[in-house]
Amino acid sequence: MKEAGTKLDLYLHHRADLIDYAAPIVGDRMQAEDVVQEAWMRFSVAVDKERGEADRIVQPVGYLYRIVRNLALDFARRLTSDAWHPAGEAVLQELPSRHASPEQETLHRNELRLVGEALAELPQRTRLAFDLHRFEGKTFAEIGVALGISQTRAHNLVQEAMLHCMERLGEAKSTPDRRRP
Repeated sequence: MKEAGTKLDLYLHHRADLIDYAAPIVGDRMQAEDVVQEAWMRFSVAVDKERGEADRIVQPVGYLYRIVRNLALDFARRLTSDAWHPAGEAVLQELPSRHASPEQETLHRNELRLVGEALAELPQRTRLAFDLHRFEGKTFAEIGVALGISQTRAHNLVQEAMLHCMERLGEAKSTPDRRRP
């Protein structure tokens, strides 16, 4: 650009055409005016930076149109992206909760109580084999050594305990709740 004072004249002369250019891209004339105003601010800063460097902006009108086009496309992309990601409450309601609902928590507590009762009904060695395997992560070989039994017998004891617990849970689910009238 040759003269610093002409940048405002250039903008004012092309402003209506720039808005007409941006409006179909952003889909709204008011938004197009915002885009053109932002483009003007960026253009003005760029011209001020280039002033001391032998006027490197050779085609200022084309440069201004390019800024408007890029900003308008960015705005349109943002609108499209926002349409795919509804804001606020809608997003929060779709996210799974980290916490169980009160109903789920009650159900899980009842199941845990039933498993505890089922384990209490087992012989001590079977319960201990189950505890070592499921809660302490011991292998069947380690359980066998700890209880003085074979690895196969340790496996059978853990399996018996699991089957007993599953049967008790199955009985509880098939039996109607006696507290209801």
